[in-house]
Amino acid sequence: MFVMYEKENMKVPVRVWLKERKDLEGSCLEQAYHLSQLPFLHKWVSLMPDTHAGKGMPIGGVIAADGVVIPNAVGVDIGCGMAYTETNIRVADIREVITGNGSLIQAIVGDIMRNVPVGFAHHKTMMPSYTMDCAFEEMDRYEEDAELLGQLEAGYYQIGTLGGGNHFIELQEDDDGYLAVMIHSGSRHFGKSVCDYFHYKARQLNQTWFSSVPDEYRLAFLPVDTREGKQYLNWMQLSMDFAKENREKMMLAVKAILEKWIGKYTELSLEFSHDINCHHNYASFENHYGKDVWVHRKGAVSAQNGELAVIPGAMGSYSYVVMGKGNPESFCSSSHGAGRQYSRKGAMAAFSCEEVILDLQKQGVILGKKGKADVAEESRFAYKNIEEVMNNQQDLVVPVKRLKTIGVVKG
Repeated sequence: MFVMYEKENMKVPVRVWLKERKDLEGSCLEQAYHLSQLPFLHKWVSLMPDTHAGKGMPIGGVIAADGVVIPNAVGVDIGCGMAYTETNIRVADIREVITGNGSLIQAIVGDIMRNVPVGFAHHKTMMPSYTMDCAFEEMDRYEEDAELLGQLEAGYYQIGTLGGGNHFIELQEDDDGYLAVMIHSGSRHFGKSVCDYFHYKARQLNQTWFSSVPDEYRLAFLPVDTREGKQYLNWMQLSMDFAKENREKMMLAVKAILEKWIGKYTELSLEFSHDINCHHNYASFENHYGKDVWVHRKGAVSAQNGELAVIPGAMGSYSYVVMGKGNPESFCSSSHGAGRQYSRKGAMAAFSCEEVILDLQKQGVILGKKGKADVAEESRFAYKNIEEVMNNQQDLVVPVKRLKTIGVVKG
């Protein structure tokens, strides 16, 4: 970890969990400078080892704000995060099993694709959702923002859907040979609508207040004691609840698919354990260094002492279950993944679809994806080395379990 601080240009330091400054990309460095000039930050800016440029604030960024929230410092996919479960089944006991649809793992991947909408697809009928039911029961908390009310009904169609981009459902094998499931997804269009709506509101208000935060920083803020700030917190929490339920619904679907196929083609008795469901795009009211602050984690996961979290790599590489060390210098946070080293367009230009598919085949990874033309966007080559990321945050988390992709569904 190194620290950047130029007293004449920065109000607070920036702590970066990388080896040296040259490891920080230029656009991410610029955004870090912008953050360091915010007038309401507590202590410093923390950048995790997977950090790279985002909208306004770097992905892998953590800040503690005094009395304000910044929609773009939470991000458009509010509540995006990970769900995880372990099984008592050894991958070696199912890998060679053949069904009428190829291998058992191929059949499971195919069934997941048929049952979990991916990409822009939603359910065709309204699905049960306790999050949306609660929202309608507490309508007085949301009805002031009429432009967003349509998202409540739309949520019934979006719940239990994966989305696209870097979202995935993976079948994985841990170092002891056991099967596990990992899901990466968030609040779908629901959370994006909330972020966009309140970022626009914040920009308008910041101009009225003659804010010292330049609009081009894309870090417009809302004081939490204003009507708009309170409403954003209501909608943000609803988006987080939606995202958590979204992952729960998909995990239940995957568990049912595993039970069906493993029960049909083997004599094995399937059990699930050690479930985890954690966010990595959100703001949380916490106490750090003796002050109550709003900790914004954008592409960062909470790593309180003893807290379990999930840090995915990229398809075809390793992922980790970790336990937090509660390091106060990172505001008790860690990386949320490997972090991109190529933009999506950059990855498409650098790597061909054929070489990515061949790489997955060589590793024995079953890929479930409806359109493979853009598969290079999410290849393991487009991301940083997860082992280096983990090495750079030894003071933040302790690895509990390492897992390798054996099958993956991508949007």
